[in-house]
Amino acid sequence: MGAQLRVYKRRIRSVTATKKITKAMEMIAASRIVKAQRQVAASTPYATELTRAVTAVATGSTTKHPLTTEADNPTRAAVLLITSDRGLAGGYSSNAIKAAERLTERLRGEGKEVVTYVIGRKGVAYFGFRERKIEDSWTGFTDSPTYADAKRAAAPLIEAVSKDTAEGGVDELHIVFTEFVSMMTQNPVDDRMLPLSLDSAKEKDGKAEILPLFEFEPSAEDVLDALLPRYVESRVYNALLQAAASEHAARRRAMKSATDNAGELIKTLSRLANAARQAEITQEISEIVGGASALADATAGSDK
Repeated sequence: MGAQLRVYKRRIRSVTATKKITKAMEMIAASRIVKAQRQVAASTPYATELTRAVTAVATGSTTKHPLTTEADNPTRAAVLLITSDRGLAGGYSSNAIKAAERLTERLRGEGKEVVTYVIGRKGVAYFGFRERKIEDSWTGFTDSPTYADAKRAAAPLIEAVSKDTAEGGVDELHIVFTEFVSMMTQNPVDDRMLPLSLDSAKEKDGKAEILPLFEFEPSAEDVLDALLPRYVESRVYNALLQAAASEHAARRRAMKSATDNAGELIKTLSRLANAARQAEITQEISEIVGGASALADATAGSDK
């Protein structure tokens, strides 16, 4: 019985140490969410106004440009998937990967070849394990992205949409990331960045928006050429910030659940240890009483 009690105590010490780690990770994730939320709030207006400017240029001109003009027969599409570099975040990365797989299946069903770009070690490991080709990948910054990171990831995407499909270019550019809604809700979404859908871009708060008229110097095409990299970079940056906030929220929730589960397990093990200790004490008392009774019987027999 003593050996069983030692096993319970050893497990309690082990689970207690794990609980301290998960509690620390929960607190770290909670502290990082606030900063990530502020960055999302700061970057969203810029991305929104830049999209509005592109829409205004495209609406006020008849110029054909990869930013706004759909191909007559699109054959290739690029998909940028944003996952995390680290685990212990529940189903955060797996949900984003599932959304990317659904998008890929839909695009292939439309007869398009899909070119995949991945951000985050989890996504890279997923495609690498299945020996599926990745056009390009980036890792090491998913929990705290900067604009330089977004610019680095956007560069090959901009180059791809600027080329003809015969030269290795793409007709469409999609992005899959996890949108931060609240501390408890994060939704994986897929969004087509290019070509820009003018009808949806003209809507604001569900209502049609009247755009101002502009005169373009030197030309609308030159303006669109200048806006194309800024537009893609700002959209990628905003998606990275949304994904980072979602990752921290998912990790906080997962670590809180792990901490709570560790606490419940400690209570269960403590009850088992107490039961084992009581059984051991009862057995020792029984042995003492039995020994005393045997000694009394032996003494009584010798007196006769």
